[in-house]
This record gives sequence, structure tokens and C-alpha cells, in this order.
Amino acid sequence: MKAQDKPAHQVALVTGAGTGIGYEICRLLASRGIYVMLNDLKQELTVTASARINEEFPGFCKGFAGDASNTGFITRLVNETVSEFGSLNIAVANAGITVFGEFLTYKEADFNKVLQLNLVGSFFLAQAASKQMIAQNSGGSLLFMSSVTGHQAHKNLAAYGMSKAALEMLAKTLVLELSPHRINVNAIAPGATITERTAKEEGYEKTWSRITPMGKPAHPEDIAEAVAFLVSPRARHITGQSLVIDGGWTATSPSPYE
Repeated sequence: MKAQDKPAHQVALVTGAGTGIGYEICRLLASRGIYVMLNDLKQELTVTASARINEEFPGFCKGFAGDASNTGFITRLVNETVSEFGSLNIAVANAGITVFGEFLTYKEADFNKVLQLNLVGSFFLAQAASKQMIAQNSGGSLLFMSSVTGHQAHKNLAAYGMSKAALEMLAKTLVLELSPHRINVNAIAPGATITERTAKEEGYEKTWSRITPMGKPAHPEDIAEAVAFLVSPRARHITGQSLVIDGGWTATSPSPYE
């Protein structure tokens, strides 16, 4: 499906979307008639995930595998999205990495890995997407994936929490430069969420059900619904904001280690 074959429509790009929250964001957007470029680092995951979405919503999803922390690849990803679908209206910087470790022994290589994907990748995806939206004179929406660890201290996540708090500041700062172009920018801060990865962690669901005021952790659908709203026309006057989705955990913040 190339650009010349398509009518005017909304197009979204989502990184880190082979599984979990990113996948559910792509699926939900496709279900609402938005064409989606699904990115994941792993080729197999990218192909499988995009195929699953196309089984439900034929023709609405295209996959493009690659490293969302690499600025050269980010440019290619945006260009491929526009080549395939004709425009870019929504960019969701969902790709991220968590490297646990005690502060006093944390390795520089791990620190750089966290910041390269969580911050550098997100920053330059937003930049490349914004340039495309400005060239289109169409406005648009940017969404950063933060975390409750950017709001509350969490053991062994100093670098990760710092990177997520920085994304929320980035969302605020970009209001100054992007609002004149009718681009809104926000962040989502999920709490504990049951995904393919966390479901394998022993005691994860039981622990977070116990310490979450709502009595259970989130599911990817809970996060995706909020993202879909913030990137929709209904939220065009919402910008520079961060929405915590955690079942009330940050209101009380009990530690999962106690």
C-alpha cells in the first residue's frame, strides 16, 4: 500500500511495539481506522505482530524492524512510514529499556544503554516526526512513554527513573516550540502492568495486586486507551501533560520489596 493509493487519513508510528503495551496501542489505533507503522527491534516480532493486527484489521498495519535508539534508523523509520502511508500524524515513543542495578555499583555501559534508548531515541523520534508534521502543515500528536518510577523512588532503578522523569520534562518543554505548529505533546506514566515479560516474573501479579489500591495491576489495554485518547482530536487542547495510570499506587507508594 503506497502513498498514491490512499485517501487522506490518520497515520501513526509506534516504536517498541512487538509485544505488550506498544502492541496493544497499535492494535487499538488500527481498530479505530488509523494506519499504523509498527516498529520493534526484532524482525520476527515485528513481522508477527503486524500480521496479527492485519488479520483483524486488514491493511491497517505495516511493520518496520530496527533499533529505535539509533538516530539514523529513526530517520529511515519516519521516511518509510510516509512512503508507505502518505503522511505522519501521530508518533508514540514507546520503546524503552530497564536495566536494574544498585546505584553504587551501576555500570556506565548500562547507564548509557538506558539513556540511549529511553532519552536519545525518544527525543530524536519526536524531532523527526515533528519536522514531517510541520512540512505537511497538518498538526499532529506526540506521546512519550514515561513511568511511575519517574514520580516515585523505586529500588535499583535510579537511571531508569531519571530517564522517565526527563521524558515528562521534555513533553512540557516542547509545548513552547511545537504549539505554533498545532502539534500537541504529552506523556503517559504507567504503573505495574501485566505484559508478556512481567507475567513471567514470580509473584508479580500477586504482589502488585496487594499493594495497588485498585486491587490489581494494569493490563496493556488500560494504557492503550489513554494513549488513543491523548493522540486523538478530542485531546487537541491537552498538551505538556503527564498522565499516571497506576490504579492509585503513586498515591500511597508501598514498596513491592516489603
